[in-house]
Amino acid sequence: MNRTLYGNLIFELSKKGRKGYSLPQDYDRTHTTAELPEALRRKEAARLPECDELTVVRHYTNLSHNNFGVNDGFYPLGSCTMKYNPVINEEIAGLKAFAGLHPLQPAETCQGALEVYYNLQESLAELAGLSEFTLNPCAGAHGELTGLMVIRAYHESRGDVRTKVLIPDSAHGTNPASAAVCGLEVVEVKSNANGTVDLEDLERLVQLEGPNIAAMMMTNPNTLGIFEPNVLEITEMVHKAGGLMYYDGANLNALLGECRPGDMGFDVMHINLHKTFSTPHGGGGPGSGPVGVRKGLEQFLPMPRVVQVPAEKEGEESFKVDWGTSVDGERGKEIAVGSFFGNFGVMLKAYAYILSLGREHVKEVGPLAVLNANYIKECLKDDYLLPIGGLCKHEVVFDGLVDKSTGVTTMDVAKRLLDYGYHAPTIYFPLLFHESLMIEPTENESKETLDSFIDVMHRIAQEAKTDPELVKTAPHDTPIGRVDDVLAAKQPITTYWKTLDK
Repeated sequence: MNRTLYGNLIFELSKKGRKGYSLPQDYDRTHTTAELPEALRRKEAARLPECDELTVVRHYTNLSHNNFGVNDGFYPLGSCTMKYNPVINEEIAGLKAFAGLHPLQPAETCQGALEVYYNLQESLAELAGLSEFTLNPCAGAHGELTGLMVIRAYHESRGDVRTKVLIPDSAHGTNPASAAVCGLEVVEVKSNANGTVDLEDLERLVQLEGPNIAAMMMTNPNTLGIFEPNVLEITEMVHKAGGLMYYDGANLNALLGECRPGDMGFDVMHINLHKTFSTPHGGGGPGSGPVGVRKGLEQFLPMPRVVQVPAEKEGEESFKVDWGTSVDGERGKEIAVGSFFGNFGVMLKAYAYILSLGREHVKEVGPLAVLNANYIKECLKDDYLLPIGGLCKHEVVFDGLVDKSTGVTTMDVAKRLLDYGYHAPTIYFPLLFHESLMIEPTENESKETLDSFIDVMHRIAQEAKTDPELVKTAPHDTPIGRVDDVLAAKQPITTYWKTLDK
């Protein structure tokens, strides 16, 4: 980055009277505020920076170089599935016919968009082995909460008060958080030495909690990247107790096209479109967390939903928005969980991704992701401690360096990776290991990319032995050096330019 000339705030680059635009002399500057109420109009001009266009372009282009994305390089963030998003998907999402839609348009004027919604719902149901999906939730955690509300509504409809949710100790942190927000109580299920659900502990809890169990939440493969071999026994055990099974779809990428959560006995699930279906996430969004249910639970999904209706003319298909009905018989528009339908652009990318792969090639996603993860695991296990051996799925978890004698930690390794141009993997999660280092390569990465990453990881392991201070003080070649993470979180320093009068 050219920090010398363009690394300052845009306000600091401002020079009074300098402009980066021009308007016709007869341009009516009042027409944009003519309809605004007087109380909402500015009394004086906004204090905006004054820069020429070239300065603005260079400033923000240079700033963008401070960010790291999946388009910049290898991004092995475990459990987050930072997949490459094909450019064609972006082009489709940006088509004017889609991008120019307004959420309040009548259904008859946006049949194409509603058809996309409907077809995506059907495609996800087929891929998940479930009956029906809603696309309303805007993120994975939002999907979890929606799914748990579906489960709670199901039990309440039967006059059954159940307040406990079984959650493995290896679960994503959003699982217990979502349960708590939904007003449910978390009961932790222990893992065994192999990193999977301890069946004896689960059986004990089922016997203890029995009629209070509303559901069990789990992901398969779990957060250690290990497939739960006893999943059918687990779902049967919970079902016999009267509870439902919830599938956290965060790790679905490992199974895509190979097996389906519905076939494993799961009743409700969410899918992270921004993980499995090609919209890599970062910086808080955008995301999408559709929720699917097995047959018999469709009526508990939130409204509105897109449904297909009989065509008025032969050969035509028609789609409409079903707002549902509230308990007192009034139209349910006002009580809909999502007034509109979440992040439409993300859904367009997901649908384009599914169509481009097709039924045949979608089956290649999971196996290739598994192959890449196991290749990294086998290549690094001599330098990085592998607490659980055997076949992993989409991600592998190490417990720091094998040789910890010089005091180099997982944090140090992650910081040093930045110097070599790689984004760090997920660290210190899952919490089952003290120095967790979780690596997920995804199916898109080439062998050359994986080999380069593996070589750097070996090099860092060697540096930890021969020059530990180099690793402990990393990064050295990034725009910002080593920071005090705790202090930065507790006492953030924000910078702004107070005045433009210079």
